[in-house]
Amino acid sequence: MVKRVKVTVTGGAGGICYSLLFRLASGEVFGSDTYLDLIILEIPQGMNILKGVAMELQDCAFPLLLSITLTESADCAFDGIDYAFLVGSRPRSKGMERSDLLLENGKIFVEQGRALNRSPEAKVLVVGNPCNTNALILKHAAKNLPSSHICAMTRLDRNRATAMIAEKAKVGVNHVQGVAIFGNHSSTMVIDYLHATIKGKHAVEVIGDIKWFQEVLFPQVQQRGAAVLEARGHSSAASAANAAIDALKDWIFPSKEISCSAMYSQGNSYGIDGDLFFSFPTQGGKRVEGLKMDEFLLEKIKLSEKELIEERDIVKTYLR
Repeated sequence: MVKRVKVTVTGGAGGICYSLLFRLASGEVFGSDTYLDLIILEIPQGMNILKGVAMELQDCAFPLLLSITLTESADCAFDGIDYAFLVGSRPRSKGMERSDLLLENGKIFVEQGRALNRSPEAKVLVVGNPCNTNALILKHAAKNLPSSHICAMTRLDRNRATAMIAEKAKVGVNHVQGVAIFGNHSSTMVIDYLHATIKGKHAVEVIGDIKWFQEVLFPQVQQRGAAVLEARGHSSAASAANAAIDALKDWIFPSKEISCSAMYSQGNSYGIDGDLFFSFPTQGGKRVEGLKMDEFLLEKIKLSEKELIEERDIVKTYLR
């Protein structure tokens, strides 16, 4: 049966969306039997660029793309939608403290959360950073939306770790399974190497050096965004868009493969504070509970939790 979905993407004039929108319109996310009504939200300063992006979308003549709506209004953008990619957020400018960044983005996600009350069945993926705490702000503002309908993206960290493990083991990435991320999408993110496998064997056993995971892989993945920025002069865009597509497909087309997502932490079995968006391993779109951790991972997970609690304290004025 032919289906039709209404999807909102924010920050449409930015680099991530320039990679995301065309793949979304092609049918890659929802499949070849699903028509798409696309709503793109942008701030007034970005509307001219966005109009050019919309022209290119039209020029591609995507058969599944039924309509494109460009808007500056959150109420218009989130009215009666099925899915949302929240990509747009304020980037950190020179001299800006992280606390300032959190507060500035808080205003954006309060507004969008309130507008999302118009779509209580929507599924929402928060991509714009700091995505974990932006998702928490959104959750508190979108009171009509179940917390299970909101996730923040840590799939990019997972993809980076998977690729680096595959390179180290000299295998294709399809042979590396079970990599997951705990915690914040930040320099405190935690890679669960204990449950990763390479061709069905424990990754630590195959590589034969646990310190490589702890002392090489961890810092390389944690600092990968900064390394990309240094190398190309722009932050990760195509890889972030690809991760957003992967993340939503994991969510709406559940499989047996282990992945990860930052989900509302209430009721988890890992002892994490219950009012955070914290990345956990997922399977079939649901959190995987009760995985055993070593002392190194437990310590790192607690540090990431501490960072997210500190972020929550900074934005507490928005959590009402």
